Amino acid sequence: MKKFIEGSRAVAEAIRLCKPGVISAYPITPQTHIVENLAQFVADGELDAQFVNVESEHSAASVVLGALATGVRAFTATSSQGLLLMAEVLYNIAGMRLPLVLTCANRALSAPISIWNDHQDSLGMRDTGWIQVYGENNQEVLDLHIQAYKLAEKIMLPVMVCMDGYILTHGYEPVDVPEQEKVDEFLPSYQSHYKLDPSRPITMGYLAEPAYYMETRIDIQNALRKALDLIPQISEEFKQTFGRNSGGLIEAYRLQDAELALIAQGSVA
Repeated sequence: MKKFIEGSRAVAEAIRLCKPGVISAYPITPQTHIVENLAQFVADGELDAQFVNVESEHSAASVVLGALATGVRAFTATSSQGLLLMAEVLYNIAGMRLPLVLTCANRALSAPISIWNDHQDSLGMRDTGWIQVYGENNQEVLDLHIQAYKLAEKIMLPVMVCMDGYILTHGYEPVDVPEQEKVDEFLPSYQSHYKLDPSRPITMGYLAEPAYYMETRIDIQNALRKALDLIPQISEEFKQTFGRNSGGLIEAYRLQDAELALIAQGSVA
């Protein structure tokens, strides 16, 4: 269904369709509208999820880590300094191979204080082990969130969907919001490969000596390489299900006889 909505609302609609069981976030400009909309969906009974209010972004990331560790699909969102405050937990989420989807509403870092768009926040997290994808417009941002859950749960790594603050988060555009049945067809319910369960106890995030620690980092690197093949496959499957191109690795424009190429990410594309 076509809707003329704010970019933050488009994200909330996508997350509602993906049916997370736990949502936790702390308000920060320009991300706040995303979780405000999700909180309203939960309050109105449009999304069967537990919305956990916390005292910081570090706590928000910790809550969704715990949810995923028990086998529940989860979501959080943040921006700028908030993403940096999450950094410790972001490494834990990737290291424990938990398939979280997080929205980063890209915003500059202090100082001086700026609430405007900049990619410093997400680019500073490149070595955490997370996959990052950047949306060009609000339709692509909505579509990328649905694909992000599929990718994360296939490869057992977290995915950060990045959208430009204000330009996209607060911009209004016509967006095609898919039907729930189509999303359910594309994205089955989450079945965890391993989870904390008293009847089948396991240890997660244990102490690892150097040889074993290196092994886990190599496994993450191999999974990231595998994502280069999976992302186009998932994009093609999305096209077959929803009837539109969205996502993929890179979109080329008039490069056939080019001697130089400009590479861009986000709304500048």
